[in-house]
Amino acid sequence: MTAAKPVVTDTAKPQKPVFKPVARPARLRRRHYGLVLSFLLLVVVPVFCIAAYLYSFAQDQYASNAGFTVRADEAGSATDLLGGLASFAGANATSDGDILFEFITSREMVQRLRARLDLVAHYAAPHDVDPVFSLTPDASMEDLVDHWQRVVRVSYTQSSGLIDLEVLAFDPVTAQTIALAIVEESQSLINELNEQARADAMRFAESDLEAAIVRLRTAREALTAFRTRTQIVDPESDLQGRTGVLNNLQQQLAEALIDFDLLSENTTNPNDPRLVQAARRIEVIRERIRQERENFVTDDVGIGGEDYPTLMAQFEGLTVDREFAEQSYRAALTAVDVARTNSARQSRYLAVYIRPSLPESAGFPKRESIIALALLFLTLGWAIMALVYYSIRDRQ
Repeated sequence: MTAAKPVVTDTAKPQKPVFKPVARPARLRRRHYGLVLSFLLLVVVPVFCIAAYLYSFAQDQYASNAGFTVRADEAGSATDLLGGLASFAGANATSDGDILFEFITSREMVQRLRARLDLVAHYAAPHDVDPVFSLTPDASMEDLVDHWQRVVRVSYTQSSGLIDLEVLAFDPVTAQTIALAIVEESQSLINELNEQARADAMRFAESDLEAAIVRLRTAREALTAFRTRTQIVDPESDLQGRTGVLNNLQQQLAEALIDFDLLSENTTNPNDPRLVQAARRIEVIRERIRQERENFVTDDVGIGGEDYPTLMAQFEGLTVDREFAEQSYRAALTAVDVARTNSARQSRYLAVYIRPSLPESAGFPKRESIIALALLFLTLGWAIMALVYYSIRDRQ
């Protein structure tokens, strides 16, 4: 074997630095052309087609604006002070606003306006030129309702109850006419709700009054039957008479005790006939008081053998029933008066604070906004697809 020769390094001579080659200028590759081509096909061409359609075929639409709210009668009547019973006359204005908001874009509204206006003929007139923003001539009711919700825009502020309406049409007069019709139908709906609420309030009040009359009649008949059976018109008066007897005996007992004390002080003979007679009188009065108290509880006063406590319990129960029936009758009678008063006035009405306007220039479709949104979403979609594609390709 030949021994390896040691490598001799010349440390005295300095080494030259090594430089990497300079990067070549960037060039377009095939994948770059693919990205550009995909951007043209997926973004530029669709945006150009949308813009061409909007400026060449889309028909101008005019917007009529209106604003209204549901107001409650704030004047108030004198009957409102009788326990707030007037609140049974109908729903509050806030719930009416919620109902009206849903009603404007509902099928019911479309049916009512279709009977007054030829909606299909108007919104389907430019269908041959502008099929995107118009209605098909053979549209069904469901198609008309869907298109109605596109051309009628409603915003509702629940805190204030304000409703803002915007109606689109292909000519300004028709837009204003439809907006006026919506306001009129909304007023009709509020009137129908008022009439139904008043009718319900009147019916319920009259029903409660009839029930109160029956209850009062029953309570009075029961009290009359009690008086006929016991032959006592007013047990309280009879009780006061007996109490008067006891009070009189108590007064006589007090006078007899005073006389006995005076005689005891003026004579020294304990066998004095006057003292004996005074003591006897005191005993008789005390015995009479005891018997009266005992008879008050044990005597049979009624025809059926009832004692005073039983009769008083029955009489007080019947009296309470009669008083409660009388109060219910008065409350029901007041409710009927309130319902009758409210039925004669308008408690809810539609207050229009912005009359339907007659537009002078077309405001729709908003071509610039549509093109900008289309460009934005198409660009985002293209960028996401490109990132997904290169992410998958780099993993392979």
